[in-house]
Amino acid sequence: MKSSSKRVIWFIVGVLIIFSITFIPLPYYITKPGLAEELEPIVKVEGGYKEDGSLMLTTVRIGKATPLSYVLAQFQDFSHLYKEEEILGENESNEEYNTRQLHMMEMSQESAIAIAYEKADKDIEYKYDGVYVMAVAPDMPADGILKTGDVVTKVDNKLVKRSEDLISYVEGKKAGDKVSVTFKRNGKVKTETITLEQLKVLNNRVGMGISLVTDFDISVDPKVKINSEEIGGPSAGLMFSLEIYNQLTKDDLTKGRQIAGTGTINEKGEVGEIGGIEQKIVAADKAGAEIFFAPNNHGAKNSNYQNALKAAKQIDTDMKVVPVDTFDDAVSYLNKMPEKE
Repeated sequence: MKSSSKRVIWFIVGVLIIFSITFIPLPYYITKPGLAEELEPIVKVEGGYKEDGSLMLTTVRIGKATPLSYVLAQFQDFSHLYKEEEILGENESNEEYNTRQLHMMEMSQESAIAIAYEKADKDIEYKYDGVYVMAVAPDMPADGILKTGDVVTKVDNKLVKRSEDLISYVEGKKAGDKVSVTFKRNGKVKTETITLEQLKVLNNRVGMGISLVTDFDISVDPKVKINSEEIGGPSAGLMFSLEIYNQLTKDDLTKGRQIAGTGTINEKGEVGEIGGIEQKIVAADKAGAEIFFAPNNHGAKNSNYQNALKAAKQIDTDMKVVPVDTFDDAVSYLNKMPEKE
């Protein structure tokens, strides 16, 4: 009888141990290679042209670490561990993080639509809504006043339409100056005073300590619909712009090839760097991509492009990694690319 009781106790202990190492979250996140997804089923331009090949966005999988996954990540190539504070903003919940990522995806799509329609010489109209606060740096002037998701509409009662408006106005101030900031939060309008400081991260320029981007909506003709579901973040901007442009123009940029890539895009067509480039190289290679566009950061050392080359060499892929700084760089490369036999 005692032996039977001991077995039950040990069984319960074993179950608890297995549960603990498998499911209890740690204050870390793990990122891994995600997927390379074809964009043609996701992006639909009304009356758009078809393509023989594919343009693909690439993703990174991210999730909370458990004791088991934390240990396994130490031995898995292209699995990276990050402290919780390296992923989440200060006092930011997982829900707020996901909301921020989805909003960045929405703005990335707007920029992608804008540059694609402009380059294709199609009708487009802009409606600027203000400046979206992407993040607030801790212990900076705006900390505790502004939050991620706020939309700044006025500074000192002057209308703010674009991020450039806010930046240029603040740059004309000096440390210690106070500015009145009007912003929208959850449908309500608020006005608060912020005292400006010199910020080391801005080479001692005066600022509030926020990361910001222009918040705008656009209307286009022909219409375009993007169904990206739960994919978050701004890193698919370049590939969205190429897919939209390809559906708007008669000549097929893909020329029958499988083309992947990554990089943010703005309304000027500039390509920005992203995180997880090595993991996206792995995802693209597994999907059979022949070409991969990587942000070049104008040839800087340790750019996305340089790290992508290292990852491509590590996995011994035949996929060609191509550096790009602008939308035009990518289009120019594809236009010069020979048709696939």
